[in-house]
Amino acid sequence: MDFVSIGRGLLGISFLVGLCYLFSNNRSRIDWKLVATGLLMQIIMAFLILKVEVVRWGFDKFSGLFLKISDFTLEGSKLVFGGLVNIPTTGYIFAVQALPTIIFFSALSSVLYYYGILQKVVYGMAWAMQKVMRISGAESMAAAANVFMGQTEAPLVIKPYLDKMSKSEILCLMVGGMATIAGGVMVAYVGMLGGDSEASRQEFATHLLAASIMSAPAAIVAAKMLYPETQEDISSDMEIPKEQIGDDVLDAIAKGTTDGVKLAVNVAAMLVVFTAFIAMANAICSATLGNISFGESTLNDFVKTSTSITDASGKTVALFDNFNIEYILGVLLSPVAWLLGTPTQDIMMVGQILGKKTILNEFVAYSDIPKIEPYISAKSKIILTYALCGFANFASIGIQIGGIGGLAPSQRKNLSDLGIKALIGGTIACFWTAAIAGMFYS
Repeated sequence: MDFVSIGRGLLGISFLVGLCYLFSNNRSRIDWKLVATGLLMQIIMAFLILKVEVVRWGFDKFSGLFLKISDFTLEGSKLVFGGLVNIPTTGYIFAVQALPTIIFFSALSSVLYYYGILQKVVYGMAWAMQKVMRISGAESMAAAANVFMGQTEAPLVIKPYLDKMSKSEILCLMVGGMATIAGGVMVAYVGMLGGDSEASRQEFATHLLAASIMSAPAAIVAAKMLYPETQEDISSDMEIPKEQIGDDVLDAIAKGTTDGVKLAVNVAAMLVVFTAFIAMANAICSATLGNISFGESTLNDFVKTSTSITDASGKTVALFDNFNIEYILGVLLSPVAWLLGTPTQDIMMVGQILGKKTILNEFVAYSDIPKIEPYISAKSKIILTYALCGFANFASIGIQIGGIGGLAPSQRKNLSDLGIKALIGGTIACFWTAAIAGMFYS
């Protein structure tokens, strides 16, 4: 066991706990027993998944179901896109291989919800979290639902409770939505990170599933530190609404497909626009500030020289060609990357990806991992996989205000007031999960 990694991970966890304490609105009411219980749950889960073979085998088998979903989607994609699906020279085509997966999983989730299967899984997880962490029934159900559903779909599970939830419970719901990912998005990430290798896809399916499950208790801890519960009459009732999606199973499939198309189009549009804006901002930075002279060289020259490394083939390359947004984010967030357990030589590259995820979104960040993969270690890639596994970004604040506020208009002001706290909590929860995974990954 690597005690250096464990020590670094504990340091990172302590730093993140300190941040939550710093941003808390009522430090004297923080339930430190809940904090310790939640973090211990994460540590135990990480140890079991990453170090105990029989548990890892079980997770591999379960996550293998997501790979099967990807294979099933492939058959539908072949009908629509033909040979584009399997052209070996083009590599991974996002529009052809990732977006159809999101659509199919959304339809499948609707079917599982229609037959009540998804509700039973959510209820089982919620019951366990409520007993261990002593939170309200609505909070535990929302946290469990967020593991499999999106941040606007999961609140449907607790729709009858939304109007009466306290600000602390609302924040817990919001942080849970930002700290986890929807199942369809997870399957898309598996293809992005694993590529054509079946073994690699299996590995990342397991890690992404573990990240989403581990982040559920982390989200509760972060939320309850940032906004501790002060009401005494918190309900422990857990009753999932019996309303179904659609009049029959075909209607459920149709509605799920329509929702999946909306999500897929939104993801594609966000990627195109945000990537273009980054390119434009980079060009402006390098053409203006980058050309500032220091003696005989410019800031662009300094960045290129100072970030040069020798790759595995012996070729010298610059991690950053000039002074740009990625370089700035790398400098700012490299200390955070180090605290998460990232090997020192990789902290600049990992730091800029962490920054992109927060100011833009996780899809942009995940899409950049293959670009930096030749220059970072396997451990850095795994830490990024866990750290990015959530919807914690500025756009999600608006999505939650609109989505959850539509279900409970009386909570719209609370949703607006708590937006930044939810972003902080969701980011910290994902970073906790990454730091703990970094402790045990070898």
